[in-house]
Amino acid sequence: MKNFDVIIIGAGSGGCLAAKTVAEAGFEVCMIDRKKEQDIGNKVCGDAIGKHHFDNIGLAHPSGEELEQKIDGIKIYSPDMETVVTVKGEGVHGYLVNRQLFGQRLLKDAKDAGATLTDSTVVTEPIMKDGYVFGVLAKDLKTGEKIEISAQVVVDASGHSAVLRKKLPPEFGIETEVKNEDVEVCYREIREVKEPIADPGFCRIYLELKRVPGGYYWIFPKSSTTVNVGLGVAMTEGFPNPKDLYNEVILSMPFFKGSRALTGGGGLVPTRRPISPMVGNGVIIIGDAACQVNPIHGGGIGSSMMGGVKAGEVIIKALEKGDVSREALWPYTGIFMELYGAKQAGLDIFRMLLQRLTNKEMNYGMAHHLITDEDLLKTSMGKDLKLNITEKTSRLLKGLGSLSLLKKLNATRKLMKRIKTLYRNYPSSPEGLGEWQEKVNLVVEKAKKM
Repeated sequence: MKNFDVIIIGAGSGGCLAAKTVAEAGFEVCMIDRKKEQDIGNKVCGDAIGKHHFDNIGLAHPSGEELEQKIDGIKIYSPDMETVVTVKGEGVHGYLVNRQLFGQRLLKDAKDAGATLTDSTVVTEPIMKDGYVFGVLAKDLKTGEKIEISAQVVVDASGHSAVLRKKLPPEFGIETEVKNEDVEVCYREIREVKEPIADPGFCRIYLELKRVPGGYYWIFPKSSTTVNVGLGVAMTEGFPNPKDLYNEVILSMPFFKGSRALTGGGGLVPTRRPISPMVGNGVIIIGDAACQVNPIHGGGIGSSMMGGVKAGEVIIKALEKGDVSREALWPYTGIFMELYGAKQAGLDIFRMLLQRLTNKEMNYGMAHHLITDEDLLKTSMGKDLKLNITEKTSRLLKGLGSLSLLKKLNATRKLMKRIKTLYRNYPSSPEGLGEWQEKVNLVVEKAKKM
């Protein structure tokens, strides 16, 4: 059996940052990834990362071939295409990256820090000992050989598949399953277009609640003539095939006449508040495996990187004290909830509202700026939702029979504020978890019944 201080399952953005952080402190780290080393980083993704994520963790910003486009803002289109909300400002500045080159850079940083990579290997299950995760059983995909690797701490950074989280024993109290209704199934292509793209610094998001239920479609410019384009739908009962929808909804747009696909593929993204807790005896969950994804737009690279760094810092302290119990690792969940989880929980409530609106309600709300562009930006950054409701707007809503929209928006605003307060006050020890979870469940159930 091979022995390490820490095993990290998955060499994605979160896994690499966790590995780098722990290895720099002098501990032995093993990263395990099912891909070949040269393919790490190559995945179906929106490829967008906010500038603030690099600033927050002190990571060098993308440059050279890794940087494909700077993002100045986002344009959001109403279902009838008659209203365009432009969100721009410091909170949405960012980059579209070459995902593979970016992934390879993060991998090199982790290896340079001293982490070991075991590629082309899939983890099959945890090794348990005395109530602790003590290591993993894995299989070499090249030879078929079964491998046992032990460690004091195992990090599940395996993405939506969450290969370790799903096999943890019930007594750990960690959510092993994410409901299908909280998952987006996506299809995306990198596509070359005939005409140069207008305003290439703006990502475009299109809302179409009837044809693209529970999701949206997007066009993100990567150069003057290439785009990252795709759509996602909620994985509710009877959901439409996203590739068929892509062909029907997107490729019928005049913009794509004569275009050609360079690459394409599908994927699953968890779009809900983060799981709680994210730790157990000898185990930490990060990235998509912990649902550290923005519930509105599905972006998760930046928050996964932050999750990886903060997990690494908590692991270092635990290893230095010689205590890797649930209690010793407990601070990690609270740290993440304060930094990102509270914002994501609030946006999860907002997602529940958006998925239940009609195209008519969405068209009206956007046309009359019930939420201003500036307030939408602030809400996306974690500030409280504000409504732009005047006496004139209220009269119009009543006249159009849309007063229920105003009530839903107001109820959503209150629930968002309540759940963010709960997440910012995550229990400081496991003893307070049950009471906290009951309060969260009440807010979520109210949001689902609206």
